[in-house]
Amino acid sequence: MSYRVRRLRIVRGDPSILHVDLDAMFAAVEQRDKPSLRGKPVVVGGVAGRGVVSTASYEARVFGVRSAMPMAQARRLAPWSTAYLSPRFAAYKRTSEVVMRLLGEVSPLIEQVSIDEAYVDLAATGTDLSVDGVTALALELKARIATATGGVTGSIGAASSKLLAKIGSDLNKPDGLTVVPPGEELAFLHPLPVNRLGGVGPATEQRLHRSGVRTIGDLAAVSLEHLIDWFGQSHGAGLFRLARAQDDRPVISEREAKSVSAEETFGIDVTDPVRLKRELDLLSARVAGRLRSGGLAGRTVNIKVRHGDFTTVTRAFTRDHPTDDGRLVAQLARRLLSEVDTSGGIRLLGVGVSTLTDFAQDDLFSETQHAADLFPVLPVAGISDEPAMIAAPPPAAILSAVPADGPAPVTSGPSSPESSKSPEFPAPEGSGVAQTGAEPGTEDGPVAWRPGQDVLHDEMGAGWVQGSGLGRVTIRFEGPLTVRGPVRTFAVDDPRLHPTDPPSWVIS
Repeated sequence: MSYRVRRLRIVRGDPSILHVDLDAMFAAVEQRDKPSLRGKPVVVGGVAGRGVVSTASYEARVFGVRSAMPMAQARRLAPWSTAYLSPRFAAYKRTSEVVMRLLGEVSPLIEQVSIDEAYVDLAATGTDLSVDGVTALALELKARIATATGGVTGSIGAASSKLLAKIGSDLNKPDGLTVVPPGEELAFLHPLPVNRLGGVGPATEQRLHRSGVRTIGDLAAVSLEHLIDWFGQSHGAGLFRLARAQDDRPVISEREAKSVSAEETFGIDVTDPVRLKRELDLLSARVAGRLRSGGLAGRTVNIKVRHGDFTTVTRAFTRDHPTDDGRLVAQLARRLLSEVDTSGGIRLLGVGVSTLTDFAQDDLFSETQHAADLFPVLPVAGISDEPAMIAAPPPAAILSAVPADGPAPVTSGPSSPESSKSPEFPAPEGSGVAQTGAEPGTEDGPVAWRPGQDVLHDEMGAGWVQGSGLGRVTIRFEGPLTVRGPVRTFAVDDPRLHPTDPPSWVIS
């Protein structure tokens, strides 16, 4: 049997693609905004139940804590001094936007692949693409990122392909820089372990190891026939190309993207249909915002629904005309969700728009209003756009999710007999309302505070939730521009304590 491999035309001879990857971004932002956590292990993610680690600081990684690890396992590995925080996506998004603006000043061709990483194409910028020129540009960019973000660092890989640039950015973390000289791609790639390739996960790695293939150079020595026999036509041929550094994927800007999507993973399976509809509204608004920022509109609206048993269902609807209107996207997403059985609980919810064009038709405004009349969208006040990753503390809950320096003074305030009820809705970033057991958007119900949440006290000022439980909440009063701050404890429903927006790290 004979096989053919698609031959890739080499179009770059210089390290003209950068991969910029912020270092442990979520944890780095938390350490920036919380002086008492600097230099200490920090784990961000779902802090209870089936929660998983989103990001671990480098201090926590020393103990084996990794992203996607169950939080329970992370707690077993990390020392007692580790801080476990719920995500603050508003703070991370603000930091990401600052970085992406900086990248846009380097090149108009930016492909943002996640909140903390992006590719930058230097080929059409007139930049000096010699190794020295790219190195100087990357070093300056790294310094600008650290300054603009208040100390969040980024690692950069520069190479002639996206494959090598991404591998390079990961080699010398944190705050690293790797530039792959032209003509030395294989010399750079082949000594590395096979799991450095994006297409090699744990199962593929184990299969390769059983055959004595441990480095990418070993993989390059395996025939195409053997790889296809081991992994199938598509995966085998892909590994064959990657081992030879054959990657001609272009950097694709938002305007050139084939789809725009957003999704939410919940720490606790969501069964409430009202909650699910509101989450769809928020996701639709995020997608619409990205469409408008890219000057795009789309005809196809799709949803992704993942159940608690990890089975995933997708639904899609294609319209006659494109739209970038979040309300219309939400109406269609709600209609699609009504076709899915959600009674068993939903772990992940996603909304996407595809079949993209460069602009939306003006006459869609009247159509959108008509759709809104048919399918009204409820207000989204009181619902966070971040995952519901906090559950009620167990009966013997430890008051603080972050190790305290010592006994904290308790400041009394009005108390509620319901103060230990299980939170049903997480407190939103900057909503002004933190609640549980109540319909979002109302003032009723006991208060639930999430570890790491930004708060404002009428007398003490700004701070963050160090932990809560047993009807009390402990706050550390500090911020990115202060020294390590004092700790105080209050009743969970103290009227002087309010959720607030993430603090600014910029000196005004």
